Formats: sequence, C-alpha cells, structure tokens
Amino acid sequence: MEVHHISSDWLSIDRVEEIIIKGLKLELSDSARRKIRECREYLDNKMRDQKEPIYGITTGFGSLCNISIGSDQLSALQKNLVMSHSCSIGERVPSEIVKLMLLTKIQSLSYGNSGVQLQTVERLVDFYNNDILPLVYRQGSLGASGDLAPLANLSLPLIGLGEVEWHGEVMPADRMLQQMGWEPITLQSKEGLALLNGTQFMSSYGVWGVIEARKLNLWADKIASLSLDAFDGRIEPFFPQIQDVRPHPGQKATGEAVRAWLEGSELIKRPKTHVQDPYSFRCVPQVHGAAKDTLAFVARVLETEINSVTDNPTIFPDEDLVISAGNFHGEPIAMPMDFLAVALSELANISERRTFKLIAGVRELPSFLVANPGVNSGFMIPQYAAASIVSRNKGLCWPASCDSIPSSQGQEDHVSMGSNAATKLYEVVENTRRVLAIELFNAAQALEFRRPLRTSPALEAMVADYRKCVPFIENDTVMYTLINASVDFIRHKAI
Repeated sequence: MEVHHISSDWLSIDRVEEIIIKGLKLELSDSARRKIRECREYLDNKMRDQKEPIYGITTGFGSLCNISIGSDQLSALQKNLVMSHSCSIGERVPSEIVKLMLLTKIQSLSYGNSGVQLQTVERLVDFYNNDILPLVYRQGSLGASGDLAPLANLSLPLIGLGEVEWHGEVMPADRMLQQMGWEPITLQSKEGLALLNGTQFMSSYGVWGVIEARKLNLWADKIASLSLDAFDGRIEPFFPQIQDVRPHPGQKATGEAVRAWLEGSELIKRPKTHVQDPYSFRCVPQVHGAAKDTLAFVARVLETEINSVTDNPTIFPDEDLVISAGNFHGEPIAMPMDFLAVALSELANISERRTFKLIAGVRELPSFLVANPGVNSGFMIPQYAAASIVSRNKGLCWPASCDSIPSSQGQEDHVSMGSNAATKLYEVVENTRRVLAIELFNAAQALEFRRPLRTSPALEAMVADYRKCVPFIENDTVMYTLINASVDFIRHKAI
C-alpha cells in the first residue's frame, strides 16, 4: 500500500485530498523522527540548566503563568492540562474532520519545534492508520491559545481517557488501548501544551471546506450552463472579449468553463427573441468568478497554515531559544474562512435566483415546470426550500472573526473565534450543495420542455446519468427523496 511520509516537505491541499481519497497510511520520515528526537533532547537538557521559568513547561497556564511548578509535578501538570481543557461540547465533529485533525496535528509536530516525545507522535500516527478516531465536539474553542477544548478531546485517548470511534463502535479509550496492546502515553513536560495549542480544529474544517468548495465551484458552472440552456439564455455574456476587458482570473475561468460546457448545444445556437437575460444568468462569470478568486486566496492561506508550527512556546534548538509567542492565534485563517463562507453563500444565492426564473412560466416553459399546473404544484416548493437555505446562509455569513471575548482572567484578551468561522463554513458548504442540487433538479426538468432540441453532448451525458437516480416529473410526487438523490449525485459524482 502507498504510504505518505510525514516530513518538512510542503503538504499541499491537493496532496491532503489524495491521502484521503486513496486511504493512504502515514509514516514519519527519518528526518521528522530526527528533528522530533533532537528537540525533545534539547528541551530535557535545557530544563536541567534553566534557572528562569519557562511558560507552560515549568509554570502554570494562561493567567497562572506566574506560578512555578516543581520538577516532580511536570508530568502531572501536562496530564491535568489535557483533562481540564477537554471541554468541547455539542454535536460530534464529523469523522472526516477528526481524521484531518490527526493528520494536521502530526504534520505540525513533525518539524521539531514542539518538544514532544517521538512516541507521542507515533501514537497519533497509529490512531490515524487504524482509523481510531477520538470523539471531539464542535463547540468550545475561542480560536486563540489554539483550539484548546477540541484538541484536548482529541488528545485524551493518548493517555487512556475519553472515547474513540473504532470499527463503527464508540468505546472508552482505555478499552481500545487494551485491545491494541498499547500503554497510555505518560506525557512529559511541554507535551500537553504542544497537543492542545494549535489550530488543527480550525484548519481541518478549513481544508475540508476548500476541498469541497473546489468541487462546488465546478458544479456551479456546469449546472448554471444547463440552466442557461434550459432557460433559452444567451451565450454572448460568456464570450472571451467580455472577460478580457475585465480580466479577473476567476471571471475568465468561468467564461471559459460555461462556453466549454455548452459547446455543440443546439439550444444555445438558436436565434433569441430577447436582448438580455436576468443577472442570475448574465452575470455568472462575475459572481462565480469572484467565488473562484476568493477560494484561491483562502486555499493559499490554509495551505500555509497546515505547514506551520502553531503550538506555544516554540522551541528552536539550533538557536538555543524557547519563545512564548502567539502562533496559536487563529486570526490568519479565521477571516479567510469567513470570506469563503460568503463566497459559497453567493454561489447558492445566485443559484436560487436561476431556479426561481426556471419555474416562473416564461420563455415557453410551463409554470412550475409541469405540463398540467393547477392540479399539480410541480416544482413550486423546491424553490421555497432553496430560498430558505439561502436565507440561512446569509445569517451564517455574519463574520465570526470580528468578535472577541476576553478569557483566562484577561491574559488571553483577544481571540479570533476562528472555530466558529470554521464550523459555520461547514454548514454553508453543505447548504450550498443542497441549493445547487435543487437547481439541477429544476434545470434537468426544464430541459425536457425544449425537446426535440438538445443541449451540448457533455450536458446531455450528465443529464442521462442524473436520470438514473432522479426521473422526469410528470405529475406530483414525493419530492424530498428526489432532492436528496440530487444532493447525493453532486456529492459523489466526479465532474
């Protein structure tokens, strides 16, 4: 089986996606092992000679930073830290996000600036490779001092506490350790901080959001192309000349994509009786393009984040430095995740408007896309559902990153709320997928009223595949199952 070697090499989001899709196992590279060992040895030696207190290593945490801890209590200090901070609550974090949290935490600890034991990182690798997923919950992080609460829950099973999901069963972590024949890790100085300080909760949600947003951007272009053709729209707004005189990269890419999807369409080529289309069709390059440009920016930021050391204090063995600073602060990714939620919300917003136009009974399409409206309500209420979801997205797009509430008796007096930005982004991604699925449901229905004319070969092939799970609707039927089938089509089909 192919293995991904954790090293100081750049971990791209594309590579993360490949690791997930292929189910690759992880293995620490020789260089990562060496750096982890050297940093731990340096810290042990430093503590023997150091007279001044070192934050979180020989002192308490947060506003307790002025309380010195004796050498005989350093291990207990770290274990107590993990236990006392395991305060994540609410809904469980989805398994795919927990898996990413393990991956990104391992990556961050591999650089040799955190002072952890090699066996601690190796146990995290074991968890990942055996699909042993600690139970983590969505709420509780302020996104500064790292994702303390959720990362504490992630770390509890290392010391035989908390719960895990393994082979589809939720069980106490100590039972899992017994079945695997593993002893609980005895945390050494600094290790609790290294595990809990970090942005892996936020950044894992963000990376997942980028991966899914890339797919949704492609689907948005493809579905909008089908809607444009079914609505008898015009192709001229997608001509390269228009994009060349306002050359935003995303706008140009969208124009190219729509032209490609509609290549060979009989519908798009037929003479039009109308001069202009509504904005939801005519301005697809501008709106979808802005979402693409936002996504490209956010992806760069998050890629930098997962290749960073984000715990505190940070150790530099070669320079003989142990620096207490703020790399755990989530602001660098909190604002971009808010921004990505806005971009995806706009993809949903303009999608719902196209759905609204398709059912409006104009341009020779029947009202609500049924042959006999009246006795049949047809596609009236799927648009309601899309409108409801779009409205929900708008509420979610209030930026979490513009808020801050002081904590730890004022020592941690400005926080990012990036964890809230991250979990809101997750919901916006899922909502946007649903709205696009409803548009596809409507656009495929509308296309049938244009027969015998055909759209492009590429879109006809997509519709034929879609019809295997979502039929043409002649008379009213139960709709929610078909909407869910449409959502699954977008979620699982390669584009």
